[in-house]
Amino acid sequence: MNPAPQVGPTGRPLREFPVPAPLTSHGPARIIALCNQKGGVGKTTTTINLAAALAEYGRKVLCVDFDPQGALTAGLGVTSIDVPTVFELLMGKVPETASAIQHSRTKNVDVIPANIDLSAAEIHLVPEVAREHILAKVLRQVANDYDVILIDCQPSLGLLTVNALTASHGVLIPLECEYFALRGVALLIETVNKVRDRLNPAIVVDGILATMYDARTLHSREVMERVVGEFNDIVLDTAITRTVKFPDASVAGQPMTEFAPDHQSAEQYRSVARELVSRGAVA
Repeated sequence: MNPAPQVGPTGRPLREFPVPAPLTSHGPARIIALCNQKGGVGKTTTTINLAAALAEYGRKVLCVDFDPQGALTAGLGVTSIDVPTVFELLMGKVPETASAIQHSRTKNVDVIPANIDLSAAEIHLVPEVAREHILAKVLRQVANDYDVILIDCQPSLGLLTVNALTASHGVLIPLECEYFALRGVALLIETVNKVRDRLNPAIVVDGILATMYDARTLHSREVMERVVGEFNDIVLDTAITRTVKFPDASVAGQPMTEFAPDHQSAEQYRSVARELVSRGAVA
């Protein structure tokens, strides 16, 4: 008698995703927006650690900090002081996108930084012609230099987030395993559908990534069951468990794959990277 297959957090049989084959060349990049209008669901943590995991597999990754809080910039140990930022690129004050790109301490992971100046961008963009396409124009200049571009969106569905969705091929939705986080996912997917209809016909939802999952609590398990029941295969098999290690890694300005490479969370983000490659969301 064959043993029963192991079951993962989603309730589906546990799958191992293969290590992706090395690339023989780089680019053009597939652009993925990490988006959720609720704050504190793990967007920045996911951007940092997914970028580092993809880089471990030989992918060249550009991270775009699209949140005025600048947490992605700080979390990768990059400065946003006295350097060109994404705000200057959007405003046309810096015409060359490459001049705003900074190398992080993680090999194959570059960053376009952001700071509080970005909070004024929505007001400045309102009168612009084709204002929803400005980020797409900025990223088009460097897309051939990377395999993946990850956009860390701010927690809102305003003009900046619409710019990110218009520039992207796919959307990855980090979802905290908590009831109030679940409530907003349908609204976000509705926004993605509107962007697809009106601005960017090519955009797809690459997946919903469950974060801060705690199998010991009934609430986490119930939220996971509900999100899988509602969105089915859109939900990634891999889930990110809750741990106190992430804040420590952020303070150190390192991804978990470098700060604690053997920790289960580091391996979970490697699994997310492998799963996205297996799904065709990343080359």
